[in-house]
Formats: sequence, C-alpha cells, structure tokens
Amino acid sequence: METLIKIIFLFNHWYQLRIYHLEILFLSNYKKPSITVDTVIFNECSGEKKKFVLIKRENEPFKDYWAIPGGFVDYGEAVEDAAIREAKEETGIEIKLKRLFNVYSKPDRDPRGHTITIVFLATGNIKDLKAGSDANDTKLCSFEELSSLKIAFDHEKILTDVLKKII
Repeated sequence: METLIKIIFLFNHWYQLRIYHLEILFLSNYKKPSITVDTVIFNECSGEKKKFVLIKRENEPFKDYWAIPGGFVDYGEAVEDAAIREAKEETGIEIKLKRLFNVYSKPDRDPRGHTITIVFLATGNIKDLKAGSDANDTKLCSFEELSSLKIAFDHEKILTDVLKKII
C-alpha cells in the first residue's frame, strides 16, 4: 500500500511539473503589449488653464517631435505612480493627478511595437518646468498651436480628445 501511495504521489508531482513546464513554454511565446502612461499636465496656477506641457523627444522614435510627457510602466509599478514618475523625470514638475482620461490601444500607435497607453489629466506648477530624461526641450502649449508642431505617436489625437472633453 505504501508503495502505491508513493507511486501516486510521484506521478502527481511529475504531472504537476509537466503542466507547469507546458504553461511556461506556451505562455512565454505569447506576445503581450507593453503598457505606457501619458500625462496631459495643465498649469495649476494662473489663467492659463487650457495650456499644457509638451516635451521634445530626445530619442527615436520621433526624435525632435513634440510629445505628451510619459513612458513605460516598470514591472511591479502602479500606473498612477508611473505617471507621476515620468512627469517628474521628463519635465521636473511635481504633478497632482486629477483623473484617468482614456486608454489608447491601437496596435500600430508606436513603431516599436504594440503599446497600450493609459492617459491621465494632471496639474502642476509650470514654474518648475525643465527638460529632463528623454526630453531635450519642454514647452507650455495651447491647443491652437498643435497644427503647427510635429507631434509624436498618436498624441495629436489624444490632445484633440482632451480638448473636446474640457470645452
């Protein structure tokens, strides 16, 4: 009887290991999109409530194009924390997230691969605005200026959607 129990135990252990290895084999080949955050930052001071921050990208893709501050979410990081971190790194601004705005997930929105971006609306003190990591310039921009700028990714659509919602 003990031998039978040992055999059943060993078979069960072997079977569970096989399932685990098959899951790893199949799931590791499963492509997953990357998660990014973009934060439309409005000035918390003054009457320039409809002006927002853009960064000029330092790196490809879209080097020297204007973009909404943002970037990739680190493994184990909450998207809200990633939005605050990326805003600080790229603009020097401590922001206050106001709300989740939208999610953009078209597979071709980023030439590096399928990325899903989670867009937040935030406010910050624009006096602290300065270019940081991944940015070689920053600016306070109005919606009217958008058509005269080279805008990265699908950020013109995102900003147009924001404009429609805040008017």
